[in-house]
Amino acid sequence: MNLSIDDVLKLTGGKLLNTAPEVQISGVASLDEACPGDVSFLGNEKYFKDFLATKASVVLVPPALPQHPEGVCLVEVENPSLAFNALVDHFMKAANDFTPGVEEGAVVHPTARFNADKVRIGPNAVVEADAEIGDGCDIGPGCVIGKSAKLGEHCKLHARVVVRERCILGHHVTVQPGAVIGSDGFGFLLNKETGCYDTIDQVGIVVVGNHVDIGANATIDRARFGRTVIGDGCKLDNLVQVAHNVTMGNHTVMCSQSGIAGSTHIGKYVTLAAQVGVAGHLTVGDQAILAARTGAISNLDGGQAYFGSPCSPYKDAMKQYAALHRMPEALRELRELRKLVDKLQQKIDGQD
Repeated sequence: MNLSIDDVLKLTGGKLLNTAPEVQISGVASLDEACPGDVSFLGNEKYFKDFLATKASVVLVPPALPQHPEGVCLVEVENPSLAFNALVDHFMKAANDFTPGVEEGAVVHPTARFNADKVRIGPNAVVEADAEIGDGCDIGPGCVIGKSAKLGEHCKLHARVVVRERCILGHHVTVQPGAVIGSDGFGFLLNKETGCYDTIDQVGIVVVGNHVDIGANATIDRARFGRTVIGDGCKLDNLVQVAHNVTMGNHTVMCSQSGIAGSTHIGKYVTLAAQVGVAGHLTVGDQAILAARTGAISNLDGGQAYFGSPCSPYKDAMKQYAALHRMPEALRELRELRKLVDKLQQKIDGQD
């Protein structure tokens, strides 16, 4: 689906800075890899040399650009990266258009409810009894939609996603390959009589809000009872773990290899950077930021950043980190002072 210059202006809300050549935009690319027919963007000054040498036909640029390459159509926007995403989204939608229907090898229970003219069920997918699938959903190859699970409209499930029984997905949810929604929570109790761990039944569900993105091989456990909740607009990276009965506020971001233990409440607009661990039965306030590899073992107030394990407010943690790096020098000075004290003590003892 090629775009004209007018189409680019409409999609980005940009302003044309120079005479528009008669070009058709057929794709998107980085400045250094773009070819004629591509659109690119200048989002960071460190790529300015690539910008001056680019072969792109159109480049989205920030205001007040000092110079530009010849023969390139420039479109001024307030935020080139964000505007560029609108163009990427256009081409992605064109590439990902699907043909509705149940493909060969899929197994669909007769009581499953969906409009076959508006839903795609991919090859070898399984849709179990009483499952509901909203219009515009694209269920990829090998996916499993469990008994009585519900998917809202325009959900995209890539290959081998599992949505277990009774779990609920909102509208416009995207789930990357291999993710599991509604796996059993990690519930075991040691039986003192037998000396073995007994399994605690996990009878709750997972509820995922609207416009949520869930990464590859992410796992979201069903509640022991009640619900595990992922709020609207949340973005979960690959390889994250959300335990049973966790509630996650709207628009929270959880980066790769992070984990949240059971019954913890995460507020709105929280950022959990890579490899963050949050212990169970805690509360993390709205707009808190947990830097990479942070470990939280107590409740955290919102509106500030944390670092370390166990974590501290970011500024305090940086002071502790700096002090730790000065420790070898401090120990060396301490040993030298100890030697001086010993010599002084020997001198005093000799005078006595």
